[in-house]
Amino acid sequence: MKLFKFLSIVFTLCLTTSLFAQQSLPSVTVKDLKGKTVDIQDFAKNGKITVISFWATWCSPCKKELDAIADVYGEWQEDYDMELVAVTIDNARALAKVPGMVKSKNWDYIILSDVKQELQRALNFQSVPQTFLIDTEGNIVYSHSGYVSGDEYELEDKIKALVK
Repeated sequence: MKLFKFLSIVFTLCLTTSLFAQQSLPSVTVKDLKGKTVDIQDFAKNGKITVISFWATWCSPCKKELDAIADVYGEWQEDYDMELVAVTIDNARALAKVPGMVKSKNWDYIILSDVKQELQRALNFQSVPQTFLIDTEGNIVYSHSGYVSGDEYELEDKIKALVK
């Protein structure tokens, strides 16, 4: 019986610790569209709320999500002093399509490329779209996989909660 109580306490402590532990953005280098190397952790250290959205040119839900956010992004920047970093996971061949797509869609985001999926592996997710919300301290405080219309409002609620 004492062993059961001990194991219960250990399990509860482990669960509590994992629930309240905040994951930091890893130090992984990616490239901007001009080929300049950037450490993604720089966006965790800028003191702003940051949304990192992973996408690909072949992913329809990704493009719908970024289009939907584009409609409210100016207001978000003004109201919450935040920024969005859109990270494409397109391979080297498909990467050539990215600048034209970004321009045609008028996405006013920082666009980065994770061609080797090193950042994707470090953040441990499999599919896109995948969105992470980073607080002003550089901690990942929310993540969301997939996209359905209206998810941008849930994301805004999470951003609002960080500002309060």
